[in-house]
Amino acid sequence: MSYLIVNAARSAGTIRKTIYGQFSEHLGRCIYGGIADQDGALRPAVLQALKTLHIPVLRWPGGCFADTYHWRDGIGPRSERKTIINTNWGGVTENNAFGTHEFLSLCEQLGCEAYLSGNVGSGTVQEFSDWVEYCNMPGVSPMADLRRRNGREAPFGVRYWGIGN
Repeated sequence: MSYLIVNAARSAGTIRKTIYGQFSEHLGRCIYGGIADQDGALRPAVLQALKTLHIPVLRWPGGCFADTYHWRDGIGPRSERKTIINTNWGGVTENNAFGTHEFLSLCEQLGCEAYLSGNVGSGTVQEFSDWVEYCNMPGVSPMADLRRRNGREAPFGVRYWGIGN
């Protein structure tokens, strides 16, 4: 016979809340028609609903989609962003209206940590490195300067990065 003894007065440690994160991907209506409208603007009712969840960390641009996503396609003026075909989810058109700035703005408004998944399916090590620099470099650098030209002076401070799906 086995016994289990629970001692509520003894702690073995604290589980970090970030292990209970959420996932967002350009699949179905998760992004367009879900979190954002077709123009990439956050949907207020969805934002309010997400706030009630107290999400600790949010992953984007997803799993399979991340391995074909080129982050530079989703920065700068929306009217100049490259339109692609989302080959992972039914060949739908992806206008890149919801990109890095929109996702990181969502995380700031939710008060959660951002988790960005780098493209290792069709991207390069340099592309991934540039994205980290774009998001996190406080000083003068090509990618930090590009971020500033795109309207964000301060670094985003992304702490969580995934290597592909």
